Amino acid sequence: MQATTNSQTISNLEYDLLTVLHNKAEAVKAYDTYIRDAQEIGSQPCVELFQQLKQRDTEQIQEIRHHLQEVMQKGKM
Repeated sequence: MQATTNSQTISNLEYDLLTVLHNKAEAVKAYDTYIRDAQEIGSQPCVELFQQLKQRDTEQIQEIRHHLQEVMQKGKM
């Protein structure tokens, strides 16, 4: 999908990266709730799983941000 704002076009790649970044950020936010829910019932394996998933998504967010910056500056990687 290509979006247009203020006479400037956002490339498909920029849009895709922004969408993935948004989805990962929402997931990281949600993991806090999932971790609390698992803690409330005493499920340490699930707590650890959600913590690991949150950490991975956080790392991926940094990678996505790097790619997005490159694409926005150069138009590609």
